[in-house]
Amino acid sequence: MEELSKEYLLTEANFGSVKRVYVVCEEDKVKEEFQRWMIESNGPTEAVKLVRGAGHMVMLSKPHELCQCLCEVAEN
Repeated sequence: MEELSKEYLLTEANFGSVKRVYVVCEEDKVKEEFQRWMIESNGPTEAVKLVRGAGHMVMLSKPHELCQCLCEVAEN
């Protein structure tokens, strides 16, 4: 157990190895173009999902659609 406490799990190499999937919220006050620019600026992306009619808090405005997106990501 002591060895685990000395190991750095959050390294730049480990962070870079994580596949990234983003959800774009169509009705977010942050414009879709800016959302997509932020996505492109953060390195390789596995997938980008669009949730139509979702506001910034997609888990509140479109929970079923978000769940469907996450299930699709998990299946792939």
